[in-house]
Amino acid sequence: MILQGLVAVFQPLTILLIAVGTFVGIIFGAIPGLTATMAIVMFLPVTYSMTASQGISTLMALYIGGISGGLISAILLNIPGTPSSVATCFDGKPMADKGEAGKALSTGVVFSFIGTAIGIALLIILAPVLCDVALKFQAYEYCALAIFSLSMVIALTGHDTPKGLVSAVLGALLATVGLAPIDSRPRFTFGLYQLNNGFALVVLLIGLFAISEVMAYAENVRQDQNFTVKEDFKMKGLGFTAKEFVSNIPNAIRSALIGVGIGILPGIGGGVSCMISYTVSKNLSKQRELYGTGIMDGVVASETANNATIGGAMIPLLSLGIPGDAATAMLLGGLQVHNVSPGPLIYQNNGQVVYAIFFAMMVAAVFMLLFMMLGMKIFVSVLKIPKNFLLPVVVVLCGIGAIGNANMAFDTYVMVGFGLMAYLMKKAKIPSVPMILGFILGPMFEENLRRCSQLTSSDPFYNHPIFMVLIAVTVVVSVFSVRANQKEAKIAAGQEKKALENAENQ
Repeated sequence: MILQGLVAVFQPLTILLIAVGTFVGIIFGAIPGLTATMAIVMFLPVTYSMTASQGISTLMALYIGGISGGLISAILLNIPGTPSSVATCFDGKPMADKGEAGKALSTGVVFSFIGTAIGIALLIILAPVLCDVALKFQAYEYCALAIFSLSMVIALTGHDTPKGLVSAVLGALLATVGLAPIDSRPRFTFGLYQLNNGFALVVLLIGLFAISEVMAYAENVRQDQNFTVKEDFKMKGLGFTAKEFVSNIPNAIRSALIGVGIGILPGIGGGVSCMISYTVSKNLSKQRELYGTGIMDGVVASETANNATIGGAMIPLLSLGIPGDAATAMLLGGLQVHNVSPGPLIYQNNGQVVYAIFFAMMVAAVFMLLFMMLGMKIFVSVLKIPKNFLLPVVVVLCGIGAIGNANMAFDTYVMVGFGLMAYLMKKAKIPSVPMILGFILGPMFEENLRRCSQLTSSDPFYNHPIFMVLIAVTVVVSVFSVRANQKEAKIAAGQEKKALENAENQ
């Protein structure tokens, strides 16, 4: 079966389809709002006439290209192309602002490839074992996992914890709009049917990152602007040294394991894995205070994790028939279209297709690395375009992405509303990043908390060791993060005091 899968993929037509799929996926990932999920949905009908190996290989290439392409707009424009690239903005854009756009892009591309490779390797080797663990996650375990992930907000807020918590709570409140879990009662819809499904994550991200950026620029548009085009892009080798690469290997391995672990758990996805891996990397780093100012380690943590999530999400999809996120839900439809039934018997009934998927993922990862490295100069040339020409195009693309999410023009109004909210939050110095984490994890926490409340009498929490372990880890992480934030606050206060004294002396 392994040889048959290898032969099925390494056909000229299949290789060409993988290359095209990867390229198209990168484009969809790079344009804000046009996610990997949307690429798979749009091209799924195209695969109907293909063989199973060709069709599924094309869809996998779109998936890998779409997740990886998000780093381009995240680094160059501070707008995550996909939800999986949110944390890439934190250090990627500051690196670009310092003239290290090439280094940031090459770091993201190389470690995206590494994360994808590690995810595929773990998918092949550990699928049966990891699926057994995932099956043990029930309401209690998911509730504890949501609490643990939300505790990461403390680390993300830095020395201003209260404002960060306000942002996270606001995000969780926004997630309550729509039909309630379990009983499906409408909440905060105000009679608008467009709000029955709640706010879309893609629309929220576009508003928070893209529209707020345009508004901030518009604030100064009447002032004298410098429209000087930047010098030609120059970069030696990969942009980073061998020493920097080696020093980030532990960070990459740790982030990849986090990405695979999060990917295995249904309904969470790369948006959470990149945030958690970024926070863990920041907490364990000896140069914690440099995160957010343009450090290579932050890009490594985010991009390795979100691409490793691809392999993790494929584990429950193939072995149990349970999609890990929206993209794998579309892939599940693609598998069924081609008469492939995911589940415990997939290796017996469709072994050739399974191994073809593995080989196709490897080939797509290589194409992703080649296309993005070869296109580096084209990507960086975006920085040469004056913002007064670039931002109107960005707004149009964002509008297309918002409408394309659910084919509703209403989402464009929501997008602008979120942009205005993010602009006002910047004025109040309230971080928007914790809001994203609260928005993603709020529904999971609420749904599973309600289920836990129904189970307490028949199935008490102390019968769930994984729940107890996760709660204990949450307490430890929270205490550690609070202490680190207090230390960071003291350093910041000392620096401000010293700056004031120097100003007075002058």
